[in-house]
Amino acid sequence: MLKIAAIDIGLKRIGCAICLDEKTAMPVEAILRKNRNQAASAVDRFLDSYEIDTLIVGIPKGGESSDEMQRRIEHFVSLLSFDQKLFYQDEYGSSYEAKEMMKGIVKQKRDGKIDSIAAKIILERWLDSR
Repeated sequence: MLKIAAIDIGLKRIGCAICLDEKTAMPVEAILRKNRNQAASAVDRFLDSYEIDTLIVGIPKGGESSDEMQRRIEHFVSLLSFDQKLFYQDEYGSSYEAKEMMKGIVKQKRDGKIDSIAAKIILERWLDSR
């Protein structure tokens, strides 16, 4: 059975979600990003800890800065030591959707919960598209 993870790469936090049964996506604790190398090491540890064999990376399609963001995200992914299956999934609107879902529930915006809910949405989109 595949062990799948999704990441939503942001400038301050990286939202993380996992799917260990090929059906149910669950958000897990986000990674706080101090710099690229620290964040890449933290993502590698996260992937190793769950023995992930498939990584889904959210990437923006459309929007004014999508080309620049795609370049930055692909560069970040190149820093990972992950050598299993890698897929990119359109993340358009996932952060907005996560914020809407968590309205009135999550008060602290900087704790990464919304980022990881966005990663869960990205992972669900990928699972639904298979």
